[in-house]
Amino acid sequence: MELRFAICDLRSRAMLVVTLLCFPLCGFAAPSAEEAKYTETITKRSAQIVKALDLGDQAKADKVQDILVAQYCALNAWHNEIDSKLKGAAKEQASEIRAAIKPIHDAFLAKLGAELTPEQVEIVKDKMTYGKVKVTYDAYVEIVQTLTSEQKEKILAMLKDAREEAIDGGSSEEKSAIFNKYKGRINNYLSSQGIDMKQKTKEWNERRKKPSSQPSS
Repeated sequence: MELRFAICDLRSRAMLVVTLLCFPLCGFAAPSAEEAKYTETITKRSAQIVKALDLGDQAKADKVQDILVAQYCALNAWHNEIDSKLKGAAKEQASEIRAAIKPIHDAFLAKLGAELTPEQVEIVKDKMTYGKVKVTYDAYVEIVQTLTSEQKEKILAMLKDAREEAIDGGSSEEKSAIFNKYKGRINNYLSSQGIDMKQKTKEWNERRKKPSSQPSS
């Protein structure tokens, strides 16, 4: 796995997007239509993330895009190798298997950090997880309108933990599942604070059903 990642990174540095970065390492035995489709997908996805950064420096933008493409490639290779081992694995064993992705995770963030500001790295993380931190946080604030500043900070911190794990997800479904796991933890936390999320959600739905008040003529 380390060899796969090293080669993938080497190719990204050599600007091999045109030659379909790392594809033998991303679970494809030989060039194919499937490979070409995957290349197009991760290249477009990476380009959209870089566009959101508005770097104003094409050389830096190209380098960041290469880092992103290489990371998607490395994650795909890792999941192709590991996911089958997770099936049927005991909880403790599954945790150990998932922990093996940490070197890939850390190396990716280190490379981003060398090119981007902390704020820009935050944008990359948000884009890689479909903006779920903000969407979920805003939903909690809207549903539970009595949240204290401390509770809001706790929720945001837990959602950022979810994002940190979700950027290593192999699919949008896996990323969503990770956020759902953390939402369960948030609900448990709010329950410990005396907040009944089922009741709050019911009240929220009732508020949504009420017609908005119209200004008098």
